[in-house]
Amino acid sequence: MTAAATTLARTQQRLAYALAAPAALLILAIYLVPIILVLVFSFTDFTLVRDGMSFVGLENYRQMAEDENFGNALRNTLIYAALFLPAAFVIPLVLAILIQERQRFRSVLEVLFFLPVTSTLAAMALVWAALMDSKQGIINVTLNSFGLDAINFLGDPDIVLFSLAIISVWSIIGFNMVLFLAGLTAIPPSLYDAAAVDGADAPLDRFFRVTWPMLGPTAMFVAVTSSITAFKLFDTVALLTQGGPDRASEVFLYLAFKEGFEYFNMGYAAAMSFAFLLIVFLFALFQTGSTDRRVRY
Repeated sequence: MTAAATTLARTQQRLAYALAAPAALLILAIYLVPIILVLVFSFTDFTLVRDGMSFVGLENYRQMAEDENFGNALRNTLIYAALFLPAAFVIPLVLAILIQERQRFRSVLEVLFFLPVTSTLAAMALVWAALMDSKQGIINVTLNSFGLDAINFLGDPDIVLFSLAIISVWSIIGFNMVLFLAGLTAIPPSLYDAAAVDGADAPLDRFFRVTWPMLGPTAMFVAVTSSITAFKLFDTVALLTQGGPDRASEVFLYLAFKEGFEYFNMGYAAAMSFAFLLIVFLFALFQTGSTDRRVRY
């Protein structure tokens, strides 16, 4: 390589670093620095009602391990995730396959199913609260018209998490459906023709022999992002139930919010937030590692 070529390569390298530096610094300021600060505060007794703070070591984490409310919030979060994830994965996949096979009104259907994604979930949660009202909600009015008993969707401890899962699934169906549609569009039609020659011309054969294997990367991405969304449940709980009734809908993030901004125990809230981040990271890492080996790229 000549001296001129070497100089040009170094200049291009410096230019690349210079162009990437603003984005890297922004990511550092928005994500990494807050995480480091939260970790530091988790080892202190920092509170909003007095000046100064003291180092307490692992005391906040020990308290978290013994806290019944923390165990309840973690259990509620896992139950909610178990209700939310299958529906948030299967329903968009089925809708994407059905829409992919349609020629007429396909664009209209895509827009209709994607509309909830463009809506503000906080505002739509209030609409759902009106729909699910135990006395005047349209759902219970309809049930009563058929002679069925009304359901207290947001006031019954046994079904409140199920009700919250319905709202969250409704809000994410359109987004996951678009992701699956993108994956389906990328599958070459020639693969279906080859499968038909080999005798796999039935819909289920086409799905399991061609569609599902080729949709592996998209399915893995949807599964991981939906899992993170499940653990991040907060806004609908804060607006509709405030953790009730009897802490039946008190999930991880809402408990951390209460500890920090209602009880002012910022050090303990920081420990819970960092534990939440660690749990989500490990879950996503396990999910990615367990599915990546079966994905065909």
